[in-house]
Amino acid sequence: MEEMDKWNETTSIQVTEFILLGITDQPDLQIPLFLVFLIIYMVTALGNLGLIILSKTDSRLKTPMYFFLRNLAFIDLGYSTAIGPKMLVNFVVEKNTISYAACATQLVVFITLIISELFMLSVMAYDRYVAICNPLLYMVIMSDRMCCLLVSIPYLYSTFTALLTTIKIFNSSFWKSNVISHFYCDSLPLLSILGNEAKDVELIVLSLSAFNLVFSLMVVLVSYGLILMAVLRMNSAEGRRKAFSTCGSHLTVVVVFYGTLTFMYLQPKSSHSFDTDKMASVFYTLVIPMLNPLIYSLRNKEVKGALKRALEIQCKCLI
Repeated sequence: MEEMDKWNETTSIQVTEFILLGITDQPDLQIPLFLVFLIIYMVTALGNLGLIILSKTDSRLKTPMYFFLRNLAFIDLGYSTAIGPKMLVNFVVEKNTISYAACATQLVVFITLIISELFMLSVMAYDRYVAICNPLLYMVIMSDRMCCLLVSIPYLYSTFTALLTTIKIFNSSFWKSNVISHFYCDSLPLLSILGNEAKDVELIVLSLSAFNLVFSLMVVLVSYGLILMAVLRMNSAEGRRKAFSTCGSHLTVVVVFYGTLTFMYLQPKSSHSFDTDKMASVFYTLVIPMLNPLIYSLRNKEVKGALKRALEIQCKCLI
């Protein structure tokens, strides 16, 4: 038995494409799931595109808060598009495969955007802190240059991290299998079929994941801790209500997103189940990008007002 295990560890296969096991192997569920996820993706695309266009064209939404929200919508649209269409196709084709190059590309795009979302949520928390704790200096501190800097740094860092992770994984010539127990190319399922180098790469991936989650979450917690202290010092009940209302949508998104990612990436290896991970992945790759524009729209009077004005203009054009 020991000799067989040793042979498996030193035997590799030549991989030109990967087989994705998908969400389920039950034939009866393929079409119903296809329809469900098609609707989810369409709502995600329309919601995020609508938010991007609305915040770009409406003069009342040209503030730092909506600049960051527009970038968040772009990120949500990006990584749901990197995964959604391919997943939908795989529901209706007989052989669920993805080429070696396409798998690497999907991994780079996904990691870049998922890390960007973490830090964009941190930037938005800092923006709320400045707006509530330093309202008179808000436009000075959150200048156009500062906003661009706060957006550019996460994009650059996440791109570097994604390239590092992907190169480390795909630079290996040792694959135990080409079957990925997932519905897209993610780092953890790929590491499970990597050969002798898997432990070293896994250490890098988990260390970076822990750093990204903890550091970005610390920025959020510190920002909201300072916001809470400032709100408690307010004498006006109306002022406190407005402050909490301003932060409500962002806090909802933060709790859902960070909770799902923490469950996915920071649970002990012994507790990992790829079936459970698939459900968590569906939630943060497809459901959360659909919910974000709905949360920000339904809980935000300015966005609802901008949408109403846009619809009125369209109606006038049609008459």
